Amino acid sequence: MLATTRRDSVCRVTVSESVATIRIVLADDHAVVRAGLRMLLESEPGFEVLAEAGTTQDAARYVRGHHPDVLVLDLNMPGESGLDLIPRVREESPDTAIVVLTMQRDPGFARQALSSGALGYVLKDAADAELVNAVRLAASGQLYLNPQLGARLAAAPENARPGDLTDREAEILKLIALGHTNPEIAAQLYLSVRTIEAHRSHIHQKLNLATRAELVRFALENRLVEVPSSDH
Repeated sequence: MLATTRRDSVCRVTVSESVATIRIVLADDHAVVRAGLRMLLESEPGFEVLAEAGTTQDAARYVRGHHPDVLVLDLNMPGESGLDLIPRVREESPDTAIVVLTMQRDPGFARQALSSGALGYVLKDAADAELVNAVRLAASGQLYLNPQLGARLAAAPENARPGDLTDREAEILKLIALGHTNPEIAAQLYLSVRTIEAHRSHIHQKLNLATRAELVRFALENRLVEVPSSDH
């Protein structure tokens, strides 16, 4: 009986010591969201959140300072685009895997994030069910993509417009970003103001963006309009 107990004890120690800690930097601009995500991640054995970032600049700084195993990254934060940060993190900390956690359901965003070097793409409303698995897979060099989004990604053409916008919606978004009002856009496109308002509502819904400022940022990040030159 004593020999069996000792064998079991040795076995338990060996298993415990063989589980490597996954070190994580968590980047999201909402403190309440970060707190919930931290609780979710640290409830998992072997997970440790090293730092929390509220901007892309802080995320980059913490990655440089800690060289974590995984960066959990929201795409929409103050500072540069999360999509632009991905290749920079991969260059500066090649051993850090990136899991995107976002509200963006557009297959174009997922394709761009994965092609830029992310290993995971998780939708925020599925975080409770998917984030832990995505982080664990990314830490071991494996890919995780939300299943429903994966099906849409496989079906979407590579040259599809960001946000699944129609040509007309993309045209209206460009004019919004350039500062035109609904009546001005209606006049330019020979449409009624009510029609422009309807298109604008659809754009907000498709992109899950609430304000004009967010629309402008989306248009700039997706090169629907050019950044104004500082020479003028």
